[in-house]
Amino acid sequence: MKQPLAYIHPDAKIAPNVVIEPFVTIDKNVVIEEGTRIGSNVTILEGTHIGKNCNIFPGAVIGAVPQDLKFVGEDTTVEIGDNTTIREFVTINRGTKAKGKTVVGNNCLLMAYVHVAHDAIIGNNVILVNAVQVAGEVVIDDFAIIGGMSAIHQFVHIGAHVMVAGGTLIGKDVPPYVKAGRERISYVGVNSIGLRRRTFSNDQIRDIQNIYRYLFQMGLNNSEAIERIEAEMPASKERDEIILFVRNSQRGIIKGYYPDKA
Repeated sequence: MKQPLAYIHPDAKIAPNVVIEPFVTIDKNVVIEEGTRIGSNVTILEGTHIGKNCNIFPGAVIGAVPQDLKFVGEDTTVEIGDNTTIREFVTINRGTKAKGKTVVGNNCLLMAYVHVAHDAIIGNNVILVNAVQVAGEVVIDDFAIIGGMSAIHQFVHIGAHVMVAGGTLIGKDVPPYVKAGRERISYVGVNSIGLRRRTFSNDQIRDIQNIYRYLFQMGLNNSEAIERIEAEMPASKERDEIILFVRNSQRGIIKGYYPDKA
């Protein structure tokens, strides 16, 4: 349903049952799939693809050129998955030649005033609470929850099923399944409540807790901890995912929290 007060470029591809409210602007080379609703005063710019059954609230700007001085007009995109909600005044920039695209997955919730910069890759079922700021080329894996007003440094990788406290400055990689917070950002435990909600068993959660004891509570460096985890912990999907994450970390992972060393 197109409002007569909306502007839609003739080259945009809009599914027949998309709802478009007044004062929306939709540029060329935009695709919007079935069941999506576009609220008033939303701007959707060139190179944006929005999936099915999304809900875009008033004032959002999706697909603006990157805030990156290296960007020289290359042909890049923003991809939004299905069933994702984007609240008021969210901004999502398209990619650069670094990755070519910015991605927000399926079933995500981006609350008001969130910013997602160029080439960020956000997985499925991710929640970014109000005013989270995501810098360029950040990767956030499935089911992560980032507390409000947190700021994520460029190139940071946040693992799956992570919970980060509100107002956190995230300058290091956050491995999967953990809770993180404080200043400077530190490990504060395993996200056991979140994992139980997602049907992880008590045995799986206990094994994850034991793995992180090696990494954060035994005074070992990461290499020593990984050697002992591989030697002493039974192989599992979760164990191998944590090991791979730590070994592949480009910025280094967060540390444990020691009050006497804060």
